[in-house]
Amino acid sequence: MSEQILILGAGKSATFLINYLIQVSAAYSWHMIVADHDLTLAQSKTGTSPFAEARSIEVQALTGIESLIRQAQLVIALLPPPLLPSIAAVCMQARKPLITASYIDKDFKAMERNINQSGVFILCEMGLDPGIDHMSALKWIHEIRSQGGRILSFKSHCGGLVSPQSDRNPWHYKVSWNARNIVLAGSAGGMYKENGKIKQLRYHVLFENCEEISIPGLGTLAAYPNRDSLSYQTAYGLEDAQTFQRTTLRYPVFCKAWDAVVKAGLTRTDDLIGHPTTFQEWSLPILPFIVEENKQQLQYLGLFDAGPIPDRLNSSADVTQYLVEKKLSLQEDDRDMIVMLHQIIYELNGKKYQLDSQLIVHGKNKLETAMAKTVGFPLGIAAKLILLDKIKLRGLHIPIHKEIYEPVLAELAEHGIKFQDSIRELL
Repeated sequence: MSEQILILGAGKSATFLINYLIQVSAAYSWHMIVADHDLTLAQSKTGTSPFAEARSIEVQALTGIESLIRQAQLVIALLPPPLLPSIAAVCMQARKPLITASYIDKDFKAMERNINQSGVFILCEMGLDPGIDHMSALKWIHEIRSQGGRILSFKSHCGGLVSPQSDRNPWHYKVSWNARNIVLAGSAGGMYKENGKIKQLRYHVLFENCEEISIPGLGTLAAYPNRDSLSYQTAYGLEDAQTFQRTTLRYPVFCKAWDAVVKAGLTRTDDLIGHPTTFQEWSLPILPFIVEENKQQLQYLGLFDAGPIPDRLNSSADVTQYLVEKKLSLQEDDRDMIVMLHQIIYELNGKKYQLDSQLIVHGKNKLETAMAKTVGFPLGIAAKLILLDKIKLRGLHIPIHKEIYEPVLAELAEHGIKFQDSIRELL
């Protein structure tokens, strides 16, 4: 077995990735190590495959991970984002390619020059959102440009939701990935461009008056701005577009109720919960924001329960995460759903058109989720292409290059992750 793949992290997003790479490893006689602080979890993902083994690691102790990286031919990191720059530094020293689904944050940006000079390939944002969104968008952006078209407006929407047949709570939402990320989603605010004007929304107003979008077969969804959209405008080559926006999708009732949670400060990480305290006492700041439209959701979440808050919960974000995990978790046979929609308005040969490119993926159960599928497959396919020397890029990248997105999107379609496209002329 000549090639060795190292996967750091065996959490919710790793299921399809590991299964895919086990099959690939069997075909190419490769070997895979899945390392996690929870050995039992890692073993549950590798099973009895002779091409994969589980290892226990202490994620904070980089020394134990270094030796695994040096033995590998390629590293896939599914660890918390704050740990990734250290992992990248080791990969640079060991000259090992690294793939992750996480964003290129300021720490990665600070390393970009050194990464590029090292000649090591580090591919970030190779999951769903970010990941599939980049690849599917650039495919159309490059196609429209190749025909001589000019893009006027670009909007990209994506959300991890609950599938309609498993939608049985007033939030119309269930957790299919990291609950902490759900609690803190939007905390950086949102920046985007609309009709030539830069707009910036602070966290406390982000969930107000969310744009509503009609999705065929699903009804109406709500979209709130996703981080700093403008950071991708240059990468996409759309500096001249009058509108450029990336959003996250939820059902409208979610945004209306979550707006109250945010305004009341119940997602703060910098406060200190006094103990003993009940949920009812802790949630008092939300009382001014309760209206008839959100009362049922807030009650369902348990904000007004008379029971004590567990001592281990130290901040409001901790408490809200606890309630979200308790009340909104996927049950064994629940199915989640991924929805992605690109809306591109462009001019071509004197006429104006709108392209709608839509992806809907349903999960199978609590373990085989649409989220795990759409995050895991892009990572796995990219790993295979790198080991087969099909991708020759070096330095720090996201998947906006044709040599990445063309083969990855083609193979994703084989696994049922396929967009439905429609183009109509605008009068």
